[in-house]
Amino acid sequence: MGTRRTWFGLVTVVITVVLCGLSSPVVASEQVWEELRDGTGMVILYRHALAPGSGDPSNFDIATCSTQRNLSNAGRFQARDMGAELRRRGVRVRRVLSSPWCRSRETAELMRLGPVHTMKRFGSTYTTPAQITKRRADLALRTIARQSGRTGVVVVTSHQVNINDLTGIAPTSGEGIVVRYEGNELQVVGRVPAPAIR
Repeated sequence: MGTRRTWFGLVTVVITVVLCGLSSPVVASEQVWEELRDGTGMVILYRHALAPGSGDPSNFDIATCSTQRNLSNAGRFQARDMGAELRRRGVRVRRVLSSPWCRSRETAELMRLGPVHTMKRFGSTYTTPAQITKRRADLALRTIARQSGRTGVVVVTSHQVNINDLTGIAPTSGEGIVVRYEGNELQVVGRVPAPAIR
């Protein structure tokens, strides 16, 4: 009986710890904002704003938004808030890059940080073969490495799977992972929390 109680108590503790971890919000430290305001070599890898569901329909066409998973109205508000937060924090954005997928491109456009340049290397690798996934990751890394030493932040809107491949972090919709390329490797500087859904 004592063993059963001990086991039950241990399980309760583990569940509590897990739930607390899930509910704790991601907060960007003031140090992260300072680094972004300085902007030297900094890149923010954003997961596109809220687009309910996962992946895309099997017959989707990259050139036709109606065949893809797209931002919801809440996601559009969230994208606007993503850009507004950077402006409010005094972050100077030098360049905006996006995956060609409509939900990613629309996120970048609604952020209103400047002209949006689409790059296939930031396109979703959710269902792509491993060889293509690796090539896109290598090209994305090369793009990030070219920002080293340059002033002004580069904003990239991409997909959870791509960002996870590059950083080992799976961001939520609208969350940004702040990185820089230094010492021949990609360094994670911190995270920019996703704006609340409204």
